[in-house]
Amino acid sequence: FDSLPPAHYKETMNTILVWMQQSETKLSMPQVAIAEYEIMEQRLREFKALQSSLQEQQKGLNYLSTTVEDLSRKAPAEVSQSYRSEVEVVLGRWKKLSAQLAEHCQKLEERLTKLQRFQNDIKTLKKWMAEVDVFLKEEWPALGDSEALEKQLEQC
Repeated sequence: FDSLPPAHYKETMNTILVWMQQSETKLSMPQVAIAEYEIMEQRLREFKALQSSLQEQQKGLNYLSTTVEDLSRKAPAEVSQSYRSEVEVVLGRWKKLSAQLAEHCQKLEERLTKLQRFQNDIKTLKKWMAEVDVFLKEEWPALGDSEALEKQLEQC
C-alpha cells in the first residue's frame, strides 16, 4: 500500500487533466481577426480569467509533484517511474499551456492598443474630412475680391 498514491492524488490528477483539456480547447479556438474593441476586450478578460484559474490549479500540481517524490522513496522503481512519467507529461503540458496563454494575452493586448490607436486616427480623419467638406461647400469669393481670395488660398 505504500507504493500506491493516496486517493486524493488521483482526484487531483483527474481535476488537473480535465482543467488542462478544457483550457487547451479554449486556446485552440481559431483566432479570428476582430475589429471590434469590445469583443477583443471580452476575449482578453477570458484569457486573464484563465490565467487566474491556472494559478489556482498550481497548488494541485505542486501536490502531485510532492506526492510522487514521496512515493518514489517508498515504492519499487518501476512503480515510482510510472508515476514520475505521468507527472512529467502533465508538467510538460502545463508549461506549454502556460506559455500559450501568456503569448495569447500579450498579442491580444498589443492588438487592442493598435486598434485603439487606429480608431482614434479614424475619428481625427473623419473630423478633418468634415471640416474640409464644409470648406469646399463655402461660397467662392468674387473674382475681384483679392483679400477674400488670399484668405481662401491660405485655408487651402
